[in-house]
Amino acid sequence: MLREDLRNVAIIAHVDHGKTTLVDQMLRQSGTFRSNQVVEERVMDSGDLERERGITILAKNTSVHYNGVKINLVDTPGHADFSGEVERSLKMVSGVLLLVDAAEGPMPQTRFVTQKALDLGLRLIVVVNKTDRPDARTKEVVDEVLELLIDLNASDEQLESPFLYCSGRDGTASLDPETKGEDLKPLFDTILSHFPPLEADPDGELQILVSSIDYNDYVGRIGIGRIERGVARANADVTVCNFNRKEVNFRGKLVGLYEIEGLERVPCESASAGDIVCFAGLEKINIGDTVCSSADVEPVPFVKISDPTVEMIFSVNDSPFAGKEGKFVTTRHLRDRLYRELLRDVSLRVEDTDSADAFRVSGRGEMHLSILIETMRREGYEFQVSSPKVLFKMIDGERYEPVDRLIVDVPENCTGPVFQSMGERKGELIHMSAIGSRMRLEFFVPSRGLFGYKSEFLTDTRGEGVMSSVFFDYQPYKGEITRRSTGSLVAFESGEAVTYGLFNAQGRGTLFIGAGTPVYEGMVVGFSPKDEDINVNVCKTKHLTNTRSSSSDDALRLLAPKKLSLEEALEFIGEDELLEITPQNVRIRKRILDGELRAKARAKAKLQ
Repeated sequence: MLREDLRNVAIIAHVDHGKTTLVDQMLRQSGTFRSNQVVEERVMDSGDLERERGITILAKNTSVHYNGVKINLVDTPGHADFSGEVERSLKMVSGVLLLVDAAEGPMPQTRFVTQKALDLGLRLIVVVNKTDRPDARTKEVVDEVLELLIDLNASDEQLESPFLYCSGRDGTASLDPETKGEDLKPLFDTILSHFPPLEADPDGELQILVSSIDYNDYVGRIGIGRIERGVARANADVTVCNFNRKEVNFRGKLVGLYEIEGLERVPCESASAGDIVCFAGLEKINIGDTVCSSADVEPVPFVKISDPTVEMIFSVNDSPFAGKEGKFVTTRHLRDRLYRELLRDVSLRVEDTDSADAFRVSGRGEMHLSILIETMRREGYEFQVSSPKVLFKMIDGERYEPVDRLIVDVPENCTGPVFQSMGERKGELIHMSAIGSRMRLEFFVPSRGLFGYKSEFLTDTRGEGVMSSVFFDYQPYKGEITRRSTGSLVAFESGEAVTYGLFNAQGRGTLFIGAGTPVYEGMVVGFSPKDEDINVNVCKTKHLTNTRSSSSDDALRLLAPKKLSLEEALEFIGEDELLEITPQNVRIRKRILDGELRAKARAKAKLQ
């Protein structure tokens, strides 16, 4: 049976190429919103962090209706660290819209998500977006996309994919690069004509492949997936199994069944093969599970999610300020929260360590883990994390490390510092091209070489550079890389930072804190340009003498402190430091707080 009334489509692209903005216009022009309805921009980015950062973190489902056909849309993340969301979302669809920026062209994540789509045999529609940009180079980008498809061994059918030229912001699409469209009708028509109707088997026994998990305080866990076969009915008895674990997991009942209409989940009594549905009632359901009819238990194969490349140690906060600012501070709270995240994030790994208070958390990259950290601190968790480390592999007795494909766009006069930095980080130049007055440089660079590089890159390019990277492959170990060339300014005693102490300390380096900030011994309060730690007493006050009062001198002028964001703090911390995370503050501290013990440990390490 062919489902002429249904198309399942995912939108994939590199970060900031306009996926969510295009979905906004598709929802508007399909009549999902009332003509006078006030709707936020990027309505699909519903999370606080997504709206603040302007990126999509979680894949989300919506639907539009056009000419009697329901088009289920999956808006996927564009950042490489959340590519696990893309991989699992592609199992729900039969075609993809590949968005490419008309100025930037194919970027690292474009290559990654396109490769995944091609491997699954999905049909493509290439959408060259942002054609209204003044620096758009539409024809060159089309050639670059075709070169990418050839490079990724696309089939003949995939190489003949249609190209559309869109402005997601204006809501226009055209089949001719020289002509600006009036609306998105050409895009909708191409979706219906190029993506074939889904072949469905409504008469078979039920199979639903779970590709996503949501949670609701009232009904608990909600599974989201496509019905591969049969008909799903509310209150039906089902059996849950998994392709990778042949035994039956558990039995249950579909207590609630919902279809996705626009931005809403609408209750329904039944849904047929090909539909994307949400259901409740199966509290132990996981991503990758198959919900089957109890009469025929047959799991559906699930895509293999790429392995993590970066790990950090999450542990209970044991600083002198522990427990003062957080709501959830114990080992039990931390453990439950981390393992609960595994149920939603297929790219994450959590393992116990030798210490009962610490857990090894592995992810796709620094941003992947920093989003988890930021989410937890906003929920009221208090904990501490170590500096990120890459995950090595032993292959044929040799140590291999993850290598990223890095692309940077910089002004022509800024290439020198980039080449120098890449040389220090064992980067290998593989391609260089001129795009207008800018240069595009492509490198293979060890993942650990990119830790802490972003802020340095922005400094080297005077804020004009653009960089993006994606995991490429494991390659033989490249040798030692100096991660940080600066030292830390470490608080000498506990107390409250005062102007006099800070004024004396700022001559040693750059401070992270201002007057009135509570500090403790071993807390990092700034950094020094020298490659060594310096103890400073920021609590030191000027005392009254027998000749003048303590306030008789001119007012001391303090420089503005450098406030570190969470990502900047993660980039900064060294091997012997930890990052203390609370709902109110992010503090850097030494693992060993006591200055004398720290000096002994450093001397012992040198002897070894």
